[in-house]
Amino acid sequence: MIDSNSILLFVTDAPKSASFYKQLLGLDPVESGPTFAMFVLPSGLALGLWGKAGVKPAPTAAGGGCDLGFKVATADMVDTLHAEWQGKGTTILFPPSDLDFGRSFVAADPDGHRLRVYNVTEN
Repeated sequence: MIDSNSILLFVTDAPKSASFYKQLLGLDPVESGPTFAMFVLPSGLALGLWGKAGVKPAPTAAGGGCDLGFKVATADMVDTLHAEWQGKGTTILFPPSDLDFGRSFVAADPDGHRLRVYNVTEN
């Protein structure tokens, strides 16, 4: 029986990616080494950063094929996080915008994984 959930992102340099996420999220990894790092997000979801050179079977896709979503409580928080992440030198792919579901922006990690911060507008 499955007792926890995680997302594993395949990265070029696990320590570099761990440093990026530590700065971006303000969290320390619960596990880190030369080929792997793990963060536990406030929701309880584990985010693993795995050096793609050691993954079996080898990954066939690069970053950017999907979004890792970070839901926030208000539309103003989308803008606040955008300013914070931009101030940390994060690559912004899509600025804060109002979309059909709510307010959102998209950033990228060093491997091109898309990080979408969003707030859902309640109807």
